[in-house]
Amino acid sequence: MPKIKIDKDRCKGCYLCVVNCPNGLIKVSKTLNVKGVKPAVFSGGKCTGCKMCAVICPDGGIIVYK
Repeated sequence: MPKIKIDKDRCKGCYLCVVNCPNGLIKVSKTLNVKGVKPAVFSGGKCTGCKMCAVICPDGGIIVYK
């Protein structure tokens, strides 16, 4: 099953990945990262490996493992 790894410290809080995940598996964290924003986090669940989150991330902070 595919898995998403998000580098929380690279996240700047644009949340494009949250909006573009077709399965709604990426959420906004409740804690702050080193930049002082609430980063996106993989909430678990059945990822299809579409890589929309990785493609849309402007900072390259998301890797999808198939």
